[in-house]
Amino acid sequence: MSVHREPSRRSAVEPFHVMSVLAAAARRQETHGDVISLCAGQPSTPAPGPVLAAAHHALDTEILGYTEALGIRPLREAIAGYHQRRDGVDVTAHDVVVTTGSSGGFTVLFLAAFDAGDTVVMARPGYPAYRNTLQALGCHVHEIACGPETRYQPTVAQLEAVTAELGHPPAGLIVASPANPTGTIIDADELAALARWCEANGTLLVSDEIYHGVTYGRQCVSAWQTSREAVVMGSVSKYFSMTGWRIGWMLLPEYLRDPVDRLSGNLTICPPADAQFAAVAAFTDESAAELDAHVERYARNRELMVRRLAEMGVADIAPPDGAFYVYADVSRWTDDSVAWCAEV
Repeated sequence: MSVHREPSRRSAVEPFHVMSVLAAAARRQETHGDVISLCAGQPSTPAPGPVLAAAHHALDTEILGYTEALGIRPLREAIAGYHQRRDGVDVTAHDVVVTTGSSGGFTVLFLAAFDAGDTVVMARPGYPAYRNTLQALGCHVHEIACGPETRYQPTVAQLEAVTAELGHPPAGLIVASPANPTGTIIDADELAALARWCEANGTLLVSDEIYHGVTYGRQCVSAWQTSREAVVMGSVSKYFSMTGWRIGWMLLPEYLRDPVDRLSGNLTICPPADAQFAAVAAFTDESAAELDAHVERYARNRELMVRRLAEMGVADIAPPDGAFYVYADVSRWTDDSVAWCAEV
């Protein structure tokens, strides 16, 4: 007689609903061929020409076997140079860890930085995969309700309140700027204040900066401009138009580098080799010219969306400072936004 097995309790997390919608859209496209898909947070533009050329060159000339777990040195050097130019911070290849997308980076980071039972704080509304991944790893997630009065971003005062409630500072704080799903950018002074508070209280600041570059007139800053004790998450997915290539990166404080190296080698071995060689070309001036033109296109799309929503009576929206999102209040039409979106 066989013994019936059940899935692990840790697997009982909420689904990442956007992927379910993406799958439904793909099925509809197969059967009807009439889908205009707006469900996934990704560019509608292709990877820049130099990246495509570099990918072809790598296929023709490289063996494309395993690479270092932390990524090939030319890519780490290119990423370091990008941060030096963009943020004015001293970053070397040693500070950079290449990951299998930022999603893979978050998983490895959470394993390296937090123990089961640790409390990690994030904003609500926020990116649900942070919460779901942390919960699967046994962490407690404390969501701070953030509204228009703080531009949907967490504040030091809210962290103080969480600390008083818990009786101790949280192990981690995740901030995203521009944020998913609100599109808001955190003020430079507020990010600096959060970074200083985290350093003073032994809380790891995780700064999700994967939408940097996709902004509309409001300036982004990096957590490393204030604190090198923070972790900066980056990706070629958004500004660089390379979502499916699955290349991300982290800027890490030194104490996390070896743990991340060990975990990465065991969990993923290395990021995709061809995508790594190709991604080096994403950081060239030629690619930047293409990518900045993409952002101009997104800005026109944003203007159209905000204008048409206002004409339809949807006026209560978060400031879409960056990314690809408009976070809007549709409560006058529905009390179930998931069902409403499915009907739309």
